Amino acid sequence: MLHYGQMVLRPELDENSEVPLYRQLGVYLQRRIETGEISPGDRLPPTRELAGQLGLNRTTVSAAYELLESDGWIKGAVGRGNFVRGLPERDSDPVNWSRLLTPSNAAASASPGRSGTINFSASRPSEKLFPVDEFRQACAEVLTSDRLRPLLQIGSPSGYEPLKQFLLRRTPEASGSDGILITNGCQQAIDLLRRALLRPGAKVALEEPVYPGLKNLFLEAGVELVGMSVGPDGIEPHSLRQALERGAKLIVLTPSFQNPTGASIPVAARKQIVAMARAAGAVIVENDIYSELDYAGRALPRLKSLDPNVILLGSFSKIAFPGMRCGWIIAPKPVIARVTELKQLADLHTDQLSQAFLLRFAESGRLAAHQARMVAAGREKLRAVEESARRHLFGCRYRLPEGGMNMWVELPDGLDSSSLRGLAQQAGVDFLPGRYFSVTRPFDSGLRLSFAGLEPDEIRRGVEILGEVIRNAAGSRDEASRPAFAMV
Repeated sequence: MLHYGQMVLRPELDENSEVPLYRQLGVYLQRRIETGEISPGDRLPPTRELAGQLGLNRTTVSAAYELLESDGWIKGAVGRGNFVRGLPERDSDPVNWSRLLTPSNAAASASPGRSGTINFSASRPSEKLFPVDEFRQACAEVLTSDRLRPLLQIGSPSGYEPLKQFLLRRTPEASGSDGILITNGCQQAIDLLRRALLRPGAKVALEEPVYPGLKNLFLEAGVELVGMSVGPDGIEPHSLRQALERGAKLIVLTPSFQNPTGASIPVAARKQIVAMARAAGAVIVENDIYSELDYAGRALPRLKSLDPNVILLGSFSKIAFPGMRCGWIIAPKPVIARVTELKQLADLHTDQLSQAFLLRFAESGRLAAHQARMVAAGREKLRAVEESARRHLFGCRYRLPEGGMNMWVELPDGLDSSSLRGLAQQAGVDFLPGRYFSVTRPFDSGLRLSFAGLEPDEIRRGVEILGEVIRNAAGSRDEASRPAFAMV
């Protein structure tokens, strides 16, 4: 606590937060100004004094002041200090948006690395593999058909009916008691489901580590998140049991090639998970967006084939084009009826034209041919990951996935992936640190390598650079002859 004149500063700063300390301090001071606790004309403490009192680096305080000045909250005077201006000056009557807007509960997202880096941070397919000519031909076939005029009209909020029927036919797990809703990608599907199934204070069990976009959706819902540990074979049954004992009634899983770890749940464990959820009266949402990127040819049964009450999510984003934003929910009809209601409230109806393009692309056989090329390319890229990791990731622990787009790496003891990321970016490589995937644990030593968007040569060079950065950070050049601890 700092007393400066009549000003009392008691910021609660979290060093483990994904939000930088300078931004936390800046937000704290801004809110004090907004509420009138710090008045226009007041002089803020000198940076050196405030840093000493709060136990911060002086540059952290300076950065917070610079943020406030750039937003118009304070004004610096050379030799005199920093003075509060009050509400930022506007051309018209000021609106205090900070008071009007609802607070954000979402964790901060990772900023992208510099252009020109070898980027392992994005879990998406390579644009070089997009079959542009084939897709252009599929679009032309739709645009020249007699179906075009109805496609340009407002359609059903549940999606383009021919596409819905196509997806149901290619999903043998779907039964007569199921319905389907086309969504704007899986992210919207999960958002609709959390609106339909959850009330504030409910408990949701998520894999840990987990995809940040999934976590952020549930944080915005005001629910309690319960982390389930992900091991080499997916979530650990004892961790699921603990989540159910704590009262979790919704379980969200990616059983095949989970993001970020790449882990897949074995058949026996899948059966056990479904039985445990059924006994506890909990609902499983199965996020099945990676299973068709299977490089080992060991197809595993979907959870929905083991229990018809499982809600199944699918998407074209990983096997076709992420920019088309086409996902779907297959679930018991009462669930589909409710999420369709919610979707209609949000966007009235779906984009039938793009769905017709994708349907023609799929029905013509072009999607299957593209998927086969994606799998062949992914197999080659994974081979490059394996070869380069064995050669360069000394002292690291990792497990090679058998499909998907991601591999999880644990750094040698004592290394922090968030700190290492800055060094890696300077060397020309980027990745996502483990803390972005946390639910209840920070995963300071973990990181995700997303390899699907890169060429094999880029993967080899990127892992080589990363390995050198790790060795330099650990001061372990003398141990470079030690083999990697690879769990394969």
